[in-house]
Amino acid sequence: MVAPIVAVCMVLTMILGTAVMAADAPADAEEVELIVFAAASMTETLTEIQELYKEVAPNVTLVFTFDSSGTLKTQIEEGADCDIFISAAPKQMNQLDAAKDADGGNTDGLDFVLSETRIDLLENKVALAVPEGNPANINSYDELAAGLQDGSIVLAMGNSDVPVGQYTQKIFAYYELDEEALAASGVLTYGSNVKEVTTQVSEATVDAGIIYATDAFSADLEVVDTATREMCGQVIYPAAVLNITQNEEAAKAFLEYLTGEEASAVFEAVGFTPIAAAKEAEEETPAA
Repeated sequence: MVAPIVAVCMVLTMILGTAVMAADAPADAEEVELIVFAAASMTETLTEIQELYKEVAPNVTLVFTFDSSGTLKTQIEEGADCDIFISAAPKQMNQLDAAKDADGGNTDGLDFVLSETRIDLLENKVALAVPEGNPANINSYDELAAGLQDGSIVLAMGNSDVPVGQYTQKIFAYYELDEEALAASGVLTYGSNVKEVTTQVSEATVDAGIIYATDAFSADLEVVDTATREMCGQVIYPAAVLNITQNEEAAKAFLEYLTGEEASAVFEAVGFTPIAAAKEAEEETPAA
């Protein structure tokens, strides 16, 4: 009987020791505040992840600023404190990345992205969303294009400095629509970020809006069509630690967490496709 009792005691000692170590870790860890600038379309997912991350790193306080990627890029350029930037399009990240030359989008020679931390985090889709009941009976981008041309549809879209607005402009080019002429005819309204466009659709002040699929999901809006790559390209969300951070290791750890299973599940639940997570899984899978 002595041997089993000793074995049980050893196991209990190991368990208690592990519990004590886990309890002590947060107390010993230095308190860190991470400032994350993220595209407005990530508001719901990152707010949920903020709560989950408290269990992973109790010493880290996440402070988010959500807005259009263009606005956030300008704030970073003008000296705002920021540890991590997540853009809704490569354009705004490229403008801050010294690894890109003028041809690659960094026309002002800015240098804010910490070397070797940039990743393509997520993919989204550009959705044609309609108010409850779809009163204008719009069922596709083809019908939208025809309705804009004959003046029977009013569309909400993002401003030209907002990624969702830039994707919309590509869709207009695909259908050979003249945005300036449409705006002059009164069939277009604008939002300074995707949330403003989404609100216009939710409140039925327009017949339709071009937003992200994830925003349509979060706002419980009906999506009647999704743009193809041919229409507007791939919607990639790059993320990076900035070289102005005072908390490099904590910032890198959170960015790594965003590529993990727990965060990926949050992103997938609203319609994002986690690119970085899929890439890591692919690299870890041994060749057949």
